[in-house]
Amino acid sequence: MDLARTEVAPRPRKDLRGSAARLGLMAVPVAFFGVFFAYPVAAIVARGLKVDGVWRWGRIGDVLMQSDIRHVLWFTTWQALVSTALTLLIALPGSYVFARFDFRGKQILRAVVTVPFVLPTVVVGTAFLALVGRRGLLDELWGLRLDTTVWAILLAHVFFNYAVVVRTVGGLWAQLDPRQEEAARMLGASRFAAWRKVTLPALGPAVAAAALMVFLFTFTSFGVVQILGGPTFSTLEVEIYRQTSEIFDLSTAAVLTIIQFAAVGAILAVHAWTVRRRESALRLVDASMTARRPRGAGQWALLAGVLVSIAVLLVLPLAVLVQRSLDAPGFTYYKALTRDDGGIFLVAPIEAIGNSLRYALAATVIAVLIGGLAAAALTRRAGRLVRGFDALLMLPLGVSAVTVGFGFLIALDEPPLNLRSSWLLVPLAQALVGVPFVVRTMLPVLRAVDGRLREAAAVLGASPWRVWREVDLPMVRRALLVAAGFAFAVSLGEFGATVFIARPDNPTLPVAVARLLGRAGDLNYGQAMALSTILMAVCAVALLLLERVRTTSTGEF
Repeated sequence: MDLARTEVAPRPRKDLRGSAARLGLMAVPVAFFGVFFAYPVAAIVARGLKVDGVWRWGRIGDVLMQSDIRHVLWFTTWQALVSTALTLLIALPGSYVFARFDFRGKQILRAVVTVPFVLPTVVVGTAFLALVGRRGLLDELWGLRLDTTVWAILLAHVFFNYAVVVRTVGGLWAQLDPRQEEAARMLGASRFAAWRKVTLPALGPAVAAAALMVFLFTFTSFGVVQILGGPTFSTLEVEIYRQTSEIFDLSTAAVLTIIQFAAVGAILAVHAWTVRRRESALRLVDASMTARRPRGAGQWALLAGVLVSIAVLLVLPLAVLVQRSLDAPGFTYYKALTRDDGGIFLVAPIEAIGNSLRYALAATVIAVLIGGLAAAALTRRAGRLVRGFDALLMLPLGVSAVTVGFGFLIALDEPPLNLRSSWLLVPLAQALVGVPFVVRTMLPVLRAVDGRLREAAAVLGASPWRVWREVDLPMVRRALLVAAGFAFAVSLGEFGATVFIARPDNPTLPVAVARLLGRAGDLNYGQAMALSTILMAVCAVALLLLERVRTTSTGEF
């Protein structure tokens, strides 16, 4: 009698509870994205395409018939593909080194690798201009100039996205059990064959997720292309900004937003299909047990090659920023940050540091809450509804941040959502970009948790919340910390949406830097470089503290 109740009776209740739990987990993220993403984007599209209550859908064809728009679409697509391939080619060896090698200074180097990703695009564009442009370092040493060429854009994109691959792929690689690959080699497989048949399939979802994020970031590239591309090169993001803020043609901007939205939706659909085909159960171990000192000339040569690539591609542009901030004697540019000249700011530029930290902390809390619920819902695989929900979470990375920011001003200015004068507007916009990072960082680890553990806990009477708290959370605690660090870093550097909604008396660091760069004069330029250097230091300290956190395979500290 007891056995019958155990085998038959709980199953319907379990299925019903599982479906209800999944819908409950999805409800909050869906509401958040509906109110703070879909509604603002729809509002600006309606403002551009709806005239006197009539939709002008024919405007889409008119815009696509323009040769300059077709050129923008072509360049946006192919440079994103090349940038993604180049980033994977350069960063995957670095992912292996950080995952499998243990060497002195590894924690500091990991923080250094991540810092470029959080820098404002306008700052990085200016740094590369000083590096490869007229009177730049390469021009002075060898007479070589790469500004207004596609190579400068591609190198800047690698600079930005190197950390995405290292963090996303390397984080999972470090927790893969190396004994599985060793077993394949004992059965006669070569080193490469064992890696290709054992490790690579396990890394497939992480590599696909990293490639997707890199593609979306380069597909919507703004500051880098605007500064380094000059009048020759323009992406969809740059064109949307130009149509919105310079030409004031909301109709064309709305059409380009729809095109970008459709392209990103198609990309996400293909990615979801490939990830479903590649997912498999992973055997995870303590990351600290898989790293060891390099052995043999080949491994030391690989480590040296990775260190050289980091020094040239990542450290050198950062060094240029620091050098530019110290051009004037006596820390003149840093001292000028404490004074308000009554021009572009209502407060001293130094106050942007505190503003950015407060905004980023609030955005991180929001992103971890929303992203954690979303990742938990996606762990329970179930049909098209969950797949569509997965794609929805990634859309903010592929939709113009300019459109989202401008949409905030248009849509969130009337009751019951009159947030136009609220400080929450900035962290809400930043959290939209942080949520996908939280989801993509936590999801591979959550899906690697043995489902039988959850089933056993449910059979013993545990509620879905208790199953998550006592089974999932201990195993993904490190991934949660990494996700929070990523969300914090992304929020610090967000610029596209913030430039529209940050108030003059509460500017963020990226907005302050952009405004200083937009004014002529060495003092304004130097202050921009000084603020950028401070931002680098803040991010490096925060990331270094995060790297000092060590967990076991069960999530214990």
